[in-house]
Amino acid sequence: MKTIDFSTYSSIKIGPKTDVRIINEIQDCNDYTLIGGANNLLISPNPPKLAMLGKKFDFIKEIDEYLHIGGATASGKILSYAKKYNIANFELMQKLPGTLGGMVRMNAGLKKWEIFNHLIAIKTEFGWIPKEKIDHRYRYTNFSGTLFEAKFEIQKGFDFELLNMFKKLRDNQPNFPSAGSCFKNPKDNFAGKLLDDTGLKGYKIGNMSFSPTHANFLINHGNGTFEDAISLINEAKKRVFERFGINLELEIEVLGH
Repeated sequence: MKTIDFSTYSSIKIGPKTDVRIINEIQDCNDYTLIGGANNLLISPNPPKLAMLGKKFDFIKEIDEYLHIGGATASGKILSYAKKYNIANFELMQKLPGTLGGMVRMNAGLKKWEIFNHLIAIKTEFGWIPKEKIDHRYRYTNFSGTLFEAKFEIQKGFDFELLNMFKKLRDNQPNFPSAGSCFKNPKDNFAGKLLDDTGLKGYKIGNMSFSPTHANFLINHGNGTFEDAISLINEAKKRVFERFGINLELEIEVLGH
């Protein structure tokens, strides 16, 4: 077990101090909610039982012309490896925080660049599962078990122009604690525009608000609370549905109640 203070550990700087189980062998983790770097999490004062992958699953290896990456491996480490060995298709990890397990679980990315684009298979406690057998789409996957490892194609030619494009796009994101994009973009629309159109850009409750520079970022101005964050989320869903008839779907994950 490891005690983690989520008010400092999570990217949105909200959450209790609680014990987290460290997993260092492939096993059934169904009794726990797995976390990684807590970059897209909003954790309540009453969280479920939590676990995270340990150092055994923090690795990058080239095996039989494929790149094998452990579920606990940080995006920055993967990006550095790709740069060093001139491997393409990992440029999207520029300024994309998180660990591989979480990024695959949510099919992280930016616009058309998604982590599933060049994924070959994942390894869970049930063995290897090829991408073709995983239900996945924009910011969504559905597979059973815990991701301990993933296998990617190796394509030479790291693209520094693409890297700089990702940097510029993400430099426009708010410089406050947040959990990244709050809502998924609805089909043929943008969550940020919908929030802006309903007067929520910069809208504040307590020390939490939707960013005045990018409405789809729920930001913490300091000592923000879980309750205030949930109030903002519920207000956004209500306003957008009442005006546009669109049910906003969360991109961040809320743990607990």
